[in-house]
Amino acid sequence: MRILSLAAFVLLALACGPTNERPLSDLAREGEKVYQNICIACHNGNPNLDGALGPANAGSSAELLAAKVLHGEYPPGYTPKRPGSNAMPRFESLADKIPALAAYLGEAKTTPK
Repeated sequence: MRILSLAAFVLLALACGPTNERPLSDLAREGEKVYQNICIACHNGNPNLDGALGPANAGSSAELLAAKVLHGEYPPGYTPKRPGSNAMPRFESLADKIPALAAYLGEAKTTPK
């Protein structure tokens, strides 16, 4: 019985122990909501991985997001991950969400999902 109790305690301790994940900032949590509601239609739910249509986008800058999300183009000097693909529609309504999306994608680059 003691061995069973000890095993249960060890399993519980492992399950409740610290993880490598860091909590997202408030701004990144706001961006995560936008990403999970809109972006995952084409991009992977984990921004570190390629999606069905869109490439991995963790770490994308606010400049890239503004150019691509709002104007459907790449910023000057940017080399697309998938050349020849211009399938992404514009989302002008997300103009005020670009900082939050950039925060989420920046933090997602370093936070395991």
